Amino acid sequence: MLIKPTGVKERIISIDVMRGLALLGIFVVNMLFFHTPYIYINPYTWYQNPSDYETFKMIDLFVQGSVYPLFSMLFGYGLAMQFMKAEANGSNFSKFAVRRLFVLLLIGCIHAFLIWAGDILITYALAGFVLLLMIRLKPIWLFLISIFLFLIPNGLLSGLLYLGSKVSPNDMIIYTGIQEIEASILAYGQGSWMDIFWQRLDDWLYMNGNGAMFLLMFITIVPFLLLGAAAAKWKLIERARELKAFWIVTVVVAFAVGTSIKWIPYVKEADALTMYIQDTFGGPLQAIAYAGVIAIICTIPIGAKILSPISKVGRMSMTIYLMQSIIATTIFYAYGFGLYGKIDITTGTWMAVGIYALQIVFAEIWFMKYKQGPVELLWRKLTYSNSLSKIDEKESNL
Repeated sequence: MLIKPTGVKERIISIDVMRGLALLGIFVVNMLFFHTPYIYINPYTWYQNPSDYETFKMIDLFVQGSVYPLFSMLFGYGLAMQFMKAEANGSNFSKFAVRRLFVLLLIGCIHAFLIWAGDILITYALAGFVLLLMIRLKPIWLFLISIFLFLIPNGLLSGLLYLGSKVSPNDMIIYTGIQEIEASILAYGQGSWMDIFWQRLDDWLYMNGNGAMFLLMFITIVPFLLLGAAAAKWKLIERARELKAFWIVTVVVAFAVGTSIKWIPYVKEADALTMYIQDTFGGPLQAIAYAGVIAIICTIPIGAKILSPISKVGRMSMTIYLMQSIIATTIFYAYGFGLYGKIDITTGTWMAVGIYALQIVFAEIWFMKYKQGPVELLWRKLTYSNSLSKIDEKESNL
């Protein structure tokens, strides 16, 4: 039997809403990188304007490190849903999934090296291959392995950072790279396409070099995918109505603990240790809380109806994500309007919100005629067999 894309009527609106809202949060965070050499600054000391600092603080406390875990869990959730659907149909899931992840890896490489260095799709694709090796496990084992992979290495790294802060406190200071900032502004704001290409490559290597991407993948992204896959097998989102008490307790506890952890750099000194603990442990707990809130709201008919436009953004998440990068780099890079390094964080944040609002309108209009986003359609054509070419009314739930 063949694996077919998930039809519109089979979709779970709360999952699409989660994706849609996660894309807003991702864009707000990514906007910091789009218009400023954010990776080379100490954000806790960089912003001198009170308005900019407060904007950064709100992003740092409630968005930074709290939305990509949600999107990662949803990626694992979707892959597990496809696996269970294939199992029920007696289809060859492994062949389909490998082909699908290879296409995602290709798209990620194009995005990372030709559009924006902050790509996450490469990491998702590689982590997806790891999930495939364990996706047949029972949900309890997926859950336990995810906890083990997350807590043990991250706990050890936190301990090492703590010891380092006691032995050599200066090593914990987050320094601002003046030369790197100047090079970024010169390349992105005034450089040629090749200048921008080489700077983009330097930025990607800086963020992912020396095996950092693979370490990050195994101790964060892979556990999140496994956790999402376990949740899918338990059908925690589909059963949100009957599990309302579970979700309410989870939301309250996860948000309270997660937000308390996110405050640590503001209560204590902001350094490598407190920032690591903040994002590594506080962010994922907030992500789980956000997922629970959306799951509960979507059990209420009026809530699901109000959030319906955002669900359409979630249905074309790949298109929206790539579109955000294309629009932002066109606005800020020299081959576009050349505004790199020329706007403040508050303006950039409102630009992200405004562009996202336009994307909601775009999604509404697009789905009046089509059943898939343009990139999703391409992804499907490159993934599914030719015998599915006539199933135009279908779409993927991954």
